[in-house]
Amino acid sequence: MITSTMRRTLRAIPTLLRVGVAETVAYRAEFLVWILTTTLPLVMLALWTSVASEAPFRSYTSADFVAYYLAGLIVRNLTGSWVAWQISEEIRMGAMSMRLLRPIHPFVAFSVSHLAAVPFRTIVALPIAVVLLLSSGASALATEPLQLVLAVPSLALAWLITFSFLFGLGTLGFLFTKTMAMLNLYFGLFSLFSGYLMPIPLLPPILREIAEYSPFRFMFSVPVELMTRKIDSAELAWLMVGQVAWAIVTLAVALWVWKRGLRRYEAVGG
Repeated sequence: MITSTMRRTLRAIPTLLRVGVAETVAYRAEFLVWILTTTLPLVMLALWTSVASEAPFRSYTSADFVAYYLAGLIVRNLTGSWVAWQISEEIRMGAMSMRLLRPIHPFVAFSVSHLAAVPFRTIVALPIAVVLLLSSGASALATEPLQLVLAVPSLALAWLITFSFLFGLGTLGFLFTKTMAMLNLYFGLFSLFSGYLMPIPLLPPILREIAEYSPFRFMFSVPVELMTRKIDSAELAWLMVGQVAWAIVTLAVALWVWKRGLRRYEAVGG
């Protein structure tokens, strides 16, 4: 039974990818708006480079801030997701009922559809990478070969943690009606604890300690750190193990919330 389900899912992936590409192209205006809303690092870049223009701020030079926020813009473009808003809208409009009739688990369907948008995001991320390499921030980039190699799986894990977390949040729409309030709370916590607003070492001590172990750091800051600072082998191993652990936890919780919410949805005749 499991093997049959896996074969069916694998056969469906090419079709799901084509659908995802078609949706991205069809809703290119919304996709562009989403891209534009991820530019907060540029605002913070202007702020912090101004602060560090005359002297380093807590050991961060102007070049460090340039490297950090441009790397952050790349990570945000490649790992961000809007699946929670999509699920919430489908539940509210009743479109989720049609999706449940399909033989593919919605987690797979949504994830493949969102992965199909990654090449389009790369079109945005690559010019940023070129600017980073040619700008003053180039001097602050990491040069350790192992870190640069691990940045790729770190980006993949950051995407999976982010997607799973947001999938679980969107699924709460089965159980609650005020999911937008929870999504706004999520973005506030993400902005604070992920390093999106400022590097985690610049946070007050209590917030910094929370951020270092929260899933938000592993959604965003870890791949940025791999690209922008030298990390010793022990910490590097801890960061990668932490990302794998949070990927497993968020995936398991997302699927558990889905299963529980679906029972509630079916019980009320969704």
